[in-house]
Amino acid sequence: MPSGRGEMLARVFARGPVRLYAVGMVSANVIGAFIVFGLIRFILPLPINPGSVLSVRNFVTFGAFLPVAVVIGFALGVRAAAPTFPWVVRGGVPSQVEYDTVVRLPARQVVVTATLWLVGLVVFVAVNAIAGGGASLLVIIVLAVGLGGTATCAMGYVVAERTLRPLTAEVMIRGVPSQHTAPGVTSRLIAMWALSTVVPLLGSGLIALGSLLDVVIRPGDSIAGAVFALSVISLCVGAGGMTLTARSVADPITQIITAMTRVEGNDYEIRVPVYDGSEVGRLQTGFNRMVATLGEREHIRELFGMHVGDAVASRAIAEEPTLGGELREVGVLFIDVVGSTALAQEKSPEDIVTMLNEFFDCVVTTANRHDGFVNKFEGDAALLVFGAPLPHDDAATAALRTARELAEQMPFAGGLAAGIGVTFGTCLAGNVGAANRFEYTVIGDPVNEAARLSDLAKTTSPPAIASADALEAARTDETQRWSPGESVQLRGRSTVTRTASPR
Repeated sequence: MPSGRGEMLARVFARGPVRLYAVGMVSANVIGAFIVFGLIRFILPLPINPGSVLSVRNFVTFGAFLPVAVVIGFALGVRAAAPTFPWVVRGGVPSQVEYDTVVRLPARQVVVTATLWLVGLVVFVAVNAIAGGGASLLVIIVLAVGLGGTATCAMGYVVAERTLRPLTAEVMIRGVPSQHTAPGVTSRLIAMWALSTVVPLLGSGLIALGSLLDVVIRPGDSIAGAVFALSVISLCVGAGGMTLTARSVADPITQIITAMTRVEGNDYEIRVPVYDGSEVGRLQTGFNRMVATLGEREHIRELFGMHVGDAVASRAIAEEPTLGGELREVGVLFIDVVGSTALAQEKSPEDIVTMLNEFFDCVVTTANRHDGFVNKFEGDAALLVFGAPLPHDDAATAALRTARELAEQMPFAGGLAAGIGVTFGTCLAGNVGAANRFEYTVIGDPVNEAARLSDLAKTTSPPAIASADALEAARTDETQRWSPGESVQLRGRSTVTRTASPR
């Protein structure tokens, strides 16, 4: 083998899953060999001298065949896995050939194992036939090697599938194949059932049949011992095989259940490894896609909430949004920065944006503290609504309290000051716009009145003015913090507005 090829092979076997895979294949064949020995020596009571089976020629044949079989098996195994070697060394996204090879490797290993056992069967049958072994001897060899080879192939597959999971998970970055590239759950369970139940029952049946025909029992032998020994082997092999087969199904389900718990805790970054080419892999991939979709929807919902407010976003998700609205008793707060025109001449746009962001952060934080809804930002002004879209048990008190606390926080970042106007009354709250582009807002005289009061408040101290309607609808513990003011004729209004200011 060229040095470059040998170096690559050494680097491949440096990977833990590859070493476990190799050890697992050797172990499966050793178990199969012990099964054959036990069947020949102790279990199958054929009418021959045990010495015929355990003769020198068979030991010599075994000693000569074993190293050859190991070399051939290793070569065939390396050849089956060779297309994956470059990817195992370099990592990253595998090619289609590398992908197919890794996914199909457990099944290909079964073909390699079955080929070796078939060659061994032919060799031992030929050696004993040439040496004059009778039909009974050939029958016992066929039965023993057949049972041992079947057990080895079945155990080899489940061991290969499990030990190669880390590599399979890496190649599955390309996705699960459209068609099954591995035996499905049903096929695996049926195959293991056949190994642990059908094969032992078949062996027991053949022994019983031979006893009835009086052709397989040596003098003094009892079929009870043979059946018992066969049952023990069946229990041991079946328990190990069924455990691995059951875990090949249970493990991914357990991982998905654990991941679902994380998703319920709003962890949308969790993913389960995909390491199976059957419907199990589709289940794993489907779960990962579902979580990714949920994460995208949650991200969109968060972005939506940032633009329109969490309350409007939640309502839009829960209900089909339509144009129009409903009449609501709401508290309205309008806040507008003082001297924004002069500010634009003195500061750079970047500085103005920074100052406004800090200003609006205070507005949003204070509004949220009292369950207010920031309906919109209008340049350097903001409209806050209490009582829509979510009901509020005391909208007027919440609006007054928010106005008072904002006034106490002035000046804001950069020395910003603002005028605050507060009103209370009936507005139409709903979606306004076109059928394919609309926004949630409130429309009514209280909104216009709050905007006019905020202009008036820019010249007062403290810079907050409320209408008498807001004080009349609020609780006493809040109204006591406000002092009645003069009645004013606001621009654009036909009636006089009685006002109040924080004490």
